[in-house]
Amino acid sequence: MNKYDLIVIGGGPAGMAAALAAKKAGIDDLLIIERDNVFGGILNQCIHNGFGLHTFKEELTGPEYAERYADMVIQQNIPFELETMVLSLETTTDAMKAVTVISSKRGVQTLYAKAVILAMGCRERPRGALNIPGFRPQGVYTAGTAQKLVNLQGVKIGKQVVILGSGDIGLIMARRMTLEGAKVSAVAELMPYSSGLKRNIVQCLDDYGIPLLLSHTVVDIKGKEKLEGVYIAKVDEKCQPIPGTEVYYPCDTLLLSCGLIPENELTVGAGVMIDPRTNGAYVNESLQTNVNGVFACGNVLHVHDLVDFVSEESQRAGENAARFILNGGSESGKTIEVKAGNGVRYTVPCRINIDNAPELTHIRFRVTGVYKNVSIILKSGDTELMRKRSQILVPSEMVDLIIQKNKLSDIDDTIEVFVEEVQK
Repeated sequence: MNKYDLIVIGGGPAGMAAALAAKKAGIDDLLIIERDNVFGGILNQCIHNGFGLHTFKEELTGPEYAERYADMVIQQNIPFELETMVLSLETTTDAMKAVTVISSKRGVQTLYAKAVILAMGCRERPRGALNIPGFRPQGVYTAGTAQKLVNLQGVKIGKQVVILGSGDIGLIMARRMTLEGAKVSAVAELMPYSSGLKRNIVQCLDDYGIPLLLSHTVVDIKGKEKLEGVYIAKVDEKCQPIPGTEVYYPCDTLLLSCGLIPENELTVGAGVMIDPRTNGAYVNESLQTNVNGVFACGNVLHVHDLVDFVSEESQRAGENAARFILNGGSESGKTIEVKAGNGVRYTVPCRINIDNAPELTHIRFRVTGVYKNVSIILKSGDTELMRKRSQILVPSEMVDLIIQKNKLSDIDDTIEVFVEEVQK
């Protein structure tokens, strides 16, 4: 069989949630494609707890969260193919989507679908993207690679550790390495604020006495064959190292936790517009891209802070893809643009089709810095649509605005989300 109503690319939490929602909405002819030999994606190496509080109302580990969804996929008899790599995604002349795959089962084969959901997740920034001078000795890892080696393969990777970047995986690995008996000397963060969740700073650093050095970065790596140590320096307001502030930290392990990038090679190849602020697709209120019938959700769209939010967003993608298929792929009506204003780095969605919008539309965004005692404002020209007070906003935590459809009916072309300081 090589024709389907819906193909979901990715069997992580996003792909499974999207497929389950599409099935519930009436799509039986669907297929999940996953390149790994199990469902779950990155969750399988996240053996710490803290997952599922929103979705399942209890605290689970990553593998437990993934297993819940995998069990539901099997119970609902949703077809899937593991160890299958998607090579390309294209739109054919009859508007079908051509998904070329390779696997031991199929060889190289092209599958066709009325709609496709992109749910490929994200990857880490490698050392080459960080412009750190020095040799490439043994002992330098991305935090996710280290997590996989330690948690899944039982490898002891080092005894004296420095971590660059305060992303959540790096913070969690600071605790994990400590529990494995290693000494974590410091976590250095280029920005003047942490890029990880507050709870992870408290539970993974503060509770273990691990220092967090804000406005610091690694400026040199010592050691040719094996890592011997790193120099860490303060940086100025332009994130440039300040001469004379270098401090040497002897270590045999350097973990890089410097951000995640949506896995969007397939997306670009399909002709989907990419938002340079997120490195994910431009999508509308239905999470549909500019390519008709191609939807995106989860970390391939924008990097989330909680997997529960990935699942919630992906359910909406599955429901909307099902609606697209059942309605014959038609979409019409007035579309307005959603702009990121002062203090807002990006918004998802980037545009809203008012006629197709649900009664409650989610607008998710991240701020550009730390803001205290502010108002989040949604405006169209001089018309204020919404105002919401917030005591603190930080870049590591997404904000979710929910706007009623009737407030969008009289808007001409754009709405803007921005942050404004509350006047005392």
